[in-house]
Amino acid sequence: MPTTQLLKNKVALVAGATRGAGRGIAVALGEAGATVYCSGRSTKGHPATPGRPETIEETAEMVTAAGGRGIAVRTDHTEPGQVKKLVSTIKRRHKGLDILVNDIWGGDPLTQFGKKFWTADLDTGLRMLKQAVHTHIITAHYAVPLMLGRRGAMIFEITDGDTFSYRGNLFYDLVKTSIIRLAFAMAYDLRKKNIMSVALTPGFLRSEAVLEHFGVTEATWKSAGEEPPGRKKRVVHDDRPDFMQSETPRFVGRAVVALAADPRTNKSGRVYSSWGLAREYGFTDADGGRPDWGCYAMKKYGKYKICDEKFYAYWEDGLIERLFPDW
Repeated sequence: MPTTQLLKNKVALVAGATRGAGRGIAVALGEAGATVYCSGRSTKGHPATPGRPETIEETAEMVTAAGGRGIAVRTDHTEPGQVKKLVSTIKRRHKGLDILVNDIWGGDPLTQFGKKFWTADLDTGLRMLKQAVHTHIITAHYAVPLMLGRRGAMIFEITDGDTFSYRGNLFYDLVKTSIIRLAFAMAYDLRKKNIMSVALTPGFLRSEAVLEHFGVTEATWKSAGEEPPGRKKRVVHDDRPDFMQSETPRFVGRAVVALAADPRTNKSGRVYSSWGLAREYGFTDADGGRPDWGCYAMKKYGKYKICDEKFYAYWEDGLIERLFPDW
């Protein structure tokens, strides 16, 4: 990545910045010189996710160490009042917001892969929808008015996958495909406001939880490919080569920076991948590599259909646009 601070004087909110992709995105924005509000529920002394030690304060410190300014604000994004208060704080201190990253998730313990919808626990599934879809809508509802009139303002909706294919469980599928649709719908409403809205997916994410699952650290992660005896079951098909193609959370963060720093881009309403944007913009992962999960997956598992322009043609020029062209 260039050493110049591409986003100096920009203000960003990363909703769901405690760990994983959210933390990686926040730190990458810090690398680019942005002021980054890091929101989430886990704070020092008050963890919100059982078994996970990461906090928003740690993320904010990492943002500052990377060259930006990190500000931690505890926020439960399922509570509209707390989100409204967070946005009011940003407005009071900075008058506006340039970048919104909706990465609120926390659905790993709620995911019921392989269970048919009539056998899955209903309360758990509905909770996932509230936690990972409603929160994005609530946050955008309060944040977007603060973005109006900000040149180059962008919304990033973080999802899983750049396809519209089934994702293994009805509730998980609804969450991840809804995020893609949410980015599209917001882009339509914002098309005359000069605010872009995109969905973005990482590849096989080498998150804190995934590293722990494989019994490695970021410094030793490649040793997971050596298959020592007694290793726990693997994340994807118990297959080491898949993990060897993984990327750090910083990679998708640098994808956010690349788009946010490109004044010529016109990608609103679409879903993009970290690996696809790396090909286009030339950025690398934290270790200097350029993982390409999409290319690897297609070679190993066969070609699959992604959300391309042909796909989006079905989403545009609909009846409502003909009935109300100026809506």
